[in-house]
Amino acid sequence: MKRYDLLSFVGFLFLMILSSLLSFSCANTNDVVTGKRSGGSGGSSNLHDNPLDVVGTRSYRNRKSRDNSSPLSAPEEPVYMKIPLHQNLTTIYGDTEGAKENFFAENSFRAVESSPLSTFSIDVDAASYTNIRSYLSRDKLPPTDAVRIEELVNYFKYDYEEPRDEHPFSFATEVSDCPWNSEHKLVRVALQGREIHPDQVVPSNIVFLIDVSGSMSANNKLPLLKESFYKLVDAMGANDRIAIVVYAGAAGLVLNSTSGSKREKIKKAIEGLKSGGSTAGGDGITLAYKVAKANFLKEGNNRVILATDGDFNVGVSSQEGLVKLIEEKRAEGIYLSVLGFGDRNYQDVKMEQLADNGNGDYYYIDRLDEGERVLVRELSGTLHTIAKDVKLQIEFNPEKVSAYRLLGYENRVLTAVEFDNDMKDAGELGAGHNVTAFYEVVLKGANVGYEVDTTKLEDYRLPGSRPDLFTVNDLMIARLRYKNPKDSVSNVVEHLVVDERKPIEGASDEFRFATAVVEWGLLLRKSDYVGKSSYDQVINLAVSAIGSDERGYRKEFVKLVEKSRELSRKGLSTR
Repeated sequence: MKRYDLLSFVGFLFLMILSSLLSFSCANTNDVVTGKRSGGSGGSSNLHDNPLDVVGTRSYRNRKSRDNSSPLSAPEEPVYMKIPLHQNLTTIYGDTEGAKENFFAENSFRAVESSPLSTFSIDVDAASYTNIRSYLSRDKLPPTDAVRIEELVNYFKYDYEEPRDEHPFSFATEVSDCPWNSEHKLVRVALQGREIHPDQVVPSNIVFLIDVSGSMSANNKLPLLKESFYKLVDAMGANDRIAIVVYAGAAGLVLNSTSGSKREKIKKAIEGLKSGGSTAGGDGITLAYKVAKANFLKEGNNRVILATDGDFNVGVSSQEGLVKLIEEKRAEGIYLSVLGFGDRNYQDVKMEQLADNGNGDYYYIDRLDEGERVLVRELSGTLHTIAKDVKLQIEFNPEKVSAYRLLGYENRVLTAVEFDNDMKDAGELGAGHNVTAFYEVVLKGANVGYEVDTTKLEDYRLPGSRPDLFTVNDLMIARLRYKNPKDSVSNVVEHLVVDERKPIEGASDEFRFATAVVEWGLLLRKSDYVGKSSYDQVINLAVSAIGSDERGYRKEFVKLVEKSRELSRKGLSTR
């Protein structure tokens, strides 16, 4: 045989072997995702028959159970395989190099004559605040679209009145002057969720879905995640159950559902996690939901907690497919909460969307004490929903108010008709959580100072609305619609809001501090409606309303404002 013929034959043989290996890998990959057995005919698709574990990029097949407490057995025999990556989110969101924030246009002033109703879903996410704190810690001002005012305000706890009636929350308002525009008023709407008594706490079925891809190797990602989860494990009860699913080059079960009393076993599984490989996030989510469903607690909390920097490929064929899966599982009673880690490549837009569609909260963990705050001190509120599909609707008095603007909640705005639609999904309120929203209101005869949107959005009036609904001092009616966690029919609460004619100096500490946070958000966003705002004014207002501040969060806020003032004066960029 001639030399070039021999080389051609060897090359052809090499390609044939490589092709066979790739085909074998992909075949096994599909078995990982579907849970089917390899090497057998027919194979069971039941997850209980053949659970899989992955540590790093290793996946395992089960030979015998290592924990009789769950039908999901952890494996012992290692088999190395890869899951093929599917659609990359760059096709949806563009280049994923660098952090991606959620673009939105801020709410404008609307004319009461043409749009007397303002409707939105509540939001208890707080990721924007800690994300901004992370930027400032690196001597950078945040991108304007990283600033979501409602998440800044709702990061803080407020001393609101506890519920006293049959509803699972209190509902109150307060009115005062607007510090950045003396001709305007501020109206605060506040909810305070009922705390759950220890003997009312139901067990939780939690599946940790942990990103162990190569992008998670930084100290403020997987290492911080592990330290944070150790603290959560310490807070779990004996009746709670924890499972761990990971995803990177493969997706699989690291720890089958285990009693919360077996803390050392759970911590050992967390400790063994290593980062490396590319990411197929959707495959991990599919498996996590299968594990959660297999261990479903009918009278408990069932939740997947996704921890990632968001820099993953979808794996469920498309972002729309992923959202549909999350919504379907939400309807089955399995909720999704999202924890974001890291800074470089941090994908804010993806994280918020997943949590919103999964009836869960979205937090950004920038340091260990934040992990403890979210996963320990606020664990009851994170896991225990006391009201679902919570919507607020404000009906303004056209004889008293000429224009209004909702501060924040841009991606939570609903139509007036959706307020009455019990099929429309909205936000959830956890035990002990509070929610705060502000309206900037212009009274009749006052100068708006900005262009006012006079578009008539809908020809819609609430049933029972009457021309004589308001008295002379009434600014608006605040209506709140919610469902109890197991109900499909909603309840409505109404609250009449009057003009209190109260100067900002006479407002409550809680009102003034929250107002300072809103004003800071306007400055960071470079808002068109910033008026006479200044960092100095924010600091003075916040300092006057520090209150008891047992954990120092409000004092830290003042330091962050001082830092942003310094960076603003230097004109430093966000990158």
